[in-house]
Amino acid sequence: MTEEKDTALTAADAFAKLLEYEQRSDAFAPGRSQGRGTTGEWSGITFRLGETKLACDSDRVSEIIPLPQSTPVPGSKPWILGLANVRGSILTIIDLAWFLTGKRTSVTARTRLLASQLHQAPVGLLIDEVYGQRHFINEDAANAELGKDSPLAWLVTKKHKVGTETWHELDLDELFASQDFLNGAAD
Repeated sequence: MTEEKDTALTAADAFAKLLEYEQRSDAFAPGRSQGRGTTGEWSGITFRLGETKLACDSDRVSEIIPLPQSTPVPGSKPWILGLANVRGSILTIIDLAWFLTGKRTSVTARTRLLASQLHQAPVGLLIDEVYGQRHFINEDAANAELGKDSPLAWLVTKKHKVGTETWHELDLDELFASQDFLNGAAD
């Protein structure tokens, strides 16, 4: 009888421990450190546009995909490469370098689309290469050192140094609010 009682207590203790774990898991909020508020970290998708290494908020990128076959849109600006069907959604493909610099992106095996949402409509930004995801600390950010004549100057205000690499933070919200970007109709 005592053996059964010891087993019952052990099972009850184990169950109580599992409940405690569940409560702690439910209370956990990513990006917060125990008792110290937010950690000040953010996750960014790192990529290359021309020779510039950039990062954008990973929350703004729904997926990274190879350049799909697309259909041109008559009467649109040349940097709107076309529309593509990606798993049943119509994605507008934008050559980001062409929009910013007037120079078309050379499509290679490393070229990718950063899929995002512009006013609830899928949009894919063509970029030269994706490096992956990195974590950055807000307190380590410094002012960007892009020249005033850089076509990225209005979209990049911060840079992050990680080891020997410098990543400029691209503000997709600023890009998506730009009237020049929103007006895709040919002149």
